[in-house]
Amino acid sequence: MKELYFVHSLEKIFPDEVPGGVLQRISLLRNERYCFQLAVFCSAEETTVRVEPPAELEDCLRFYEVGLIPVHVPAKEKCEDDFLLRGGKVGEYPDLLTPCGPQVHWQGKGWHALWLEIDPKEPLAAGTRELMFTVELPRGKTTLPLTLSVVDALLPEQELICTHWFYCDCLADQYGVPVFSEAHWKIIENYLRFAVKHGINMILTPLFTPPLDTEVGKERPTVQLVGVKAENYGYTFDFSLLDRWIDLCLACGVVYFEMSHLFTQWGAKHAPKIVAQTAGGEQRLFGWQTNAAGAEYKHFLRCFAKELDDFLGKKGVRERCFFHVSDEPGFKDFLNYRQASKMISECFGSYRCIDALSEYIFYQNGLTKTPIPCINAIDAFRGRVPELWTYYCGGPARDNYINRFLYYPSVRNRALGAALYRYDCKGFLHWGYNFWYTVLSTGRVDPFQDTASGGGFPAGDGFVVYPGDDGQPLPSLRLKVFYDALQDERALRLLEQLLGREQALQVLAAQWEGYSFRDYPKTGEDFIALREGINNAIAAAVKG
Repeated sequence: MKELYFVHSLEKIFPDEVPGGVLQRISLLRNERYCFQLAVFCSAEETTVRVEPPAELEDCLRFYEVGLIPVHVPAKEKCEDDFLLRGGKVGEYPDLLTPCGPQVHWQGKGWHALWLEIDPKEPLAAGTRELMFTVELPRGKTTLPLTLSVVDALLPEQELICTHWFYCDCLADQYGVPVFSEAHWKIIENYLRFAVKHGINMILTPLFTPPLDTEVGKERPTVQLVGVKAENYGYTFDFSLLDRWIDLCLACGVVYFEMSHLFTQWGAKHAPKIVAQTAGGEQRLFGWQTNAAGAEYKHFLRCFAKELDDFLGKKGVRERCFFHVSDEPGFKDFLNYRQASKMISECFGSYRCIDALSEYIFYQNGLTKTPIPCINAIDAFRGRVPELWTYYCGGPARDNYINRFLYYPSVRNRALGAALYRYDCKGFLHWGYNFWYTVLSTGRVDPFQDTASGGGFPAGDGFVVYPGDDGQPLPSLRLKVFYDALQDERALRLLEQLLGREQALQVLAAQWEGYSFRDYPKTGEDFIALREGINNAIAAAVKG
């Protein structure tokens, strides 16, 4: 048995399984990040391994130790072809990536994985060459060859708008710091920068505490960027925290701002929790007790909208802002949503409004300008809306649909980028960047031990980062693979710039005919070949 070799990034390596996905060749664009793995079989209880990279990669190669994370809640639904790892059963799955140096010390017999990421500070030189890695094991040194093929082209800037909901309350709770204290702001900055580095360019902005995943009648911790003072039936607003938030986000590379929902989730029946300074001290002004269609909340929104619009205009970000009505309304919520949508249209009609909803009737009746259907409902909107967005969450969880649960093969995560391109999607939304609470936010969880939000969501659905020491995020394997998917989308956009959209689609179809959110290469090797085919087409187009 071969005990040491490179493996592509779409293989999840378990201690008791011989890894497939042998990697002998890397194909990438000059400024592209590229992830791969070193698989090592350890025959002793303790093993130290050191990797000496080739000189060309010394300054741009990052190392991560791949850690196993428990999955206590098995897959609730099976795919038609059981396209799950280990049957989606309870167990430990590779996911946590802990930064390390070129030397690692592993405990336990079996297969281990070192995650390597090429992250060029400057564009790599174009061309093909043989790289030699030296790996030092207890039994001695060995060399591993790897062919590096760099296409003479640069990935364009990401045009796709991508948001993963960013939870300030989870950060404060997890690290035990007061909300919007200086310590909290520093942690927020760390997580913002990390999100942007991985393709998240729109950030959920808590004007008021987001009314998301909250049990009826209960509250999430208050994270409210807008100060409110209520007196004499009028309101004044303090935007100093929002001003700081916007400045920080822009400094971190955020492009778009996604204003938190102004009505409660799953029905739009109530106002979000809004606290205010009153003559009697700080009080909850609106919340579960508030009829969303009532005159009092309507008056508040009208007052707030004018002041906020003036502020956003002065900040120069008005064109970058999106607003929400309510998350995931169903057909039964149509009348409530219509009332709420009308209020938002009256108050914020010049802004783009987006909501995750999958019933076409909401758009058909003019209740939203930009619906965001789930990937399994997108065909009802395709070609019928001026701008197509999509999302996935805890569903769909069967029938081969793309998603990124812990017990899914990584190709099921990576396949998203090409699907987004084929459908010409302008935006993608996911609800969980760092949701470290139980379902309905009734308590905090340890994400290193509870990956299913207390048992209510598929493992890994709620977050793609782990809380590291000193307020620093730790990446998941799933986040790295997701970013690779975004790079695939950018590569296809580049091909479109070179050849036109029809030709780019033909190249994709030649690699995988009928590519969609549920029809895509099912093996890592097939997907690596698909991306190399796209790269070859780019190389040929550049040469003319």
